[in-house]
Amino acid sequence: MSSRNLNRRGFLGAAGAAGLTVAGAGALTACSTGGGAAGGGGAEASAKLKLPTYVAAGVPAPDLPGNADGLDPAYVRYPKDLVRSVAAAPGDGKPVTVLTETFTTAAPAMNRNAYWQELNKRLGSELRMTIVNGLGADDVYRAKFNATIAGGDMHDLMWFPPNQGLKNVPALLQAKFHDLTPYLSGDAVKKYPNLANIPDFAWRTAVLGGKIWGVAVPYGRMGQVYVANEDFWKPVGGVRFDSAQDFLDKGKELLDTKRKKYVLEPAYTNHLLQFAMWHGLQNKWAMNGGKLTYMFETDEYFAGLEFALKCQEARLFWPDPNLPTTLEKIEGGFLGVHVQSFPGFLDDSNMYDWPAKVIVPFAAEPGMTPSWHFGYGSVGFTAINNTVPKDRIETLLQVMNYLCAPFGSEERLFLDNGLPGTHHSRSKDGDVVLNTKGNAEVLTTRQAITFFGNSPQTLYLPGKPDVTRGVHATEVELMKIAKADASAGYFSDTYADKGPSSSDELYQSVKDIIAGRKPLSSYKKEILPKWRRAAGDAMRREYEKAMEKGAGK
Repeated sequence: MSSRNLNRRGFLGAAGAAGLTVAGAGALTACSTGGGAAGGGGAEASAKLKLPTYVAAGVPAPDLPGNADGLDPAYVRYPKDLVRSVAAAPGDGKPVTVLTETFTTAAPAMNRNAYWQELNKRLGSELRMTIVNGLGADDVYRAKFNATIAGGDMHDLMWFPPNQGLKNVPALLQAKFHDLTPYLSGDAVKKYPNLANIPDFAWRTAVLGGKIWGVAVPYGRMGQVYVANEDFWKPVGGVRFDSAQDFLDKGKELLDTKRKKYVLEPAYTNHLLQFAMWHGLQNKWAMNGGKLTYMFETDEYFAGLEFALKCQEARLFWPDPNLPTTLEKIEGGFLGVHVQSFPGFLDDSNMYDWPAKVIVPFAAEPGMTPSWHFGYGSVGFTAINNTVPKDRIETLLQVMNYLCAPFGSEERLFLDNGLPGTHHSRSKDGDVVLNTKGNAEVLTTRQAITFFGNSPQTLYLPGKPDVTRGVHATEVELMKIAKADASAGYFSDTYADKGPSSSDELYQSVKDIIAGRKPLSSYKKEILPKWRRAAGDAMRREYEKAMEKGAGK
């Protein structure tokens, strides 16, 4: 994680990118589910589309390498010899308007924000952001987005999040936004070197109906992780487990209800997903025997549910289901493990005063092969409103090219940290440290920027080189067993309309089973069939149809 990373826990609530209590699949991604005007040629065209040519940025070599599959490059110190990735101010002197979101304290207004004012100078255009604050409400951005579309007062750049339930997306893009395929497909993207540095898995989220509709906003591809306090587990030999039963036995040994010392935070469905990965759970949708199945329908998911029940019967879960202080309890030695988004784990690694360790999924039983789940690798895409004159499209793409400058560039140093002296200073080891003004202006303003334009994730934890190395080593191990969602790159209207709500209803019922309010038998008899009727079967049909037409994609 570079110092640029936003409050990713907040983002997960909006985008669901492998977020806690994973809600569905699909999202605003690639192929249309059909042809016709809205589909623009549908999946057949997507199969023929040339994604933007990937050209790695020419930045100082990282201390630990990344790769195009999602392994993040790592720097144990901030690089010294930075490159310049943009030759001149990209703007044309006219304002650039943007609709975006944030999940942190509101940024100071432009006229009171030295960082924002300096950014305008470096862009050569005033960046006028309408920043929707998503704190406290799941649908606030969707409401603002829909109202903006309905009112017709469109922004030049509009951020499409990956799963906030926006509906009729293919038709909306056709009617209201520029097709950017001619500007970004294949080698055309090389005109914008920082955009060419964005990996394929991120660009796929900006494709519908065989066309590229926006600039992909890259995001770390790592999904959920199981984070343990190593000190908690020392009495039983540390954070090592030979099987699910071994985990259960060691948890029972450490349980001490008199001292209010439990093992698991009370997030039942998040733990269930981890347990199911020990059994080899697929990542959301998977093609099995020519037919799509969802993870809810698998034996592995049910095995995870059965094991979660065993943990509840053993009283390993914290008894209050509304625990608000999970990290504090773990730090104090009163909890042994919790589930966290990987990006959230990176953020907190800057602050941990206790030895945190990720439990890489292990085999639930001898002979099994565990799994681990990739996230989207994208925060959606940023589209250009089609009332923008065509002769201005390249200017806006050059502005985006600046905002997507890579770690190791002069532009990224400024974007992440503002002005030296004013917003940040350097430690004796060369690490970049934000001051009070930097925290007030840069942190708050850049979060809104990184939602609609960003560079691929880089691991950089200031002043913590050993932790950075450990995080990178964990990524290497996770990627050995990582699985991707087969629906990534395809669009489902049913998912956009009913996917998250139907999954949330299933999760609530699963919580009732683990809490003892419903019998285990109700999962297969009632809960799963209800999910299939509500959305699952329709999503399956739509994804299968898109995949059939887009074979060879």
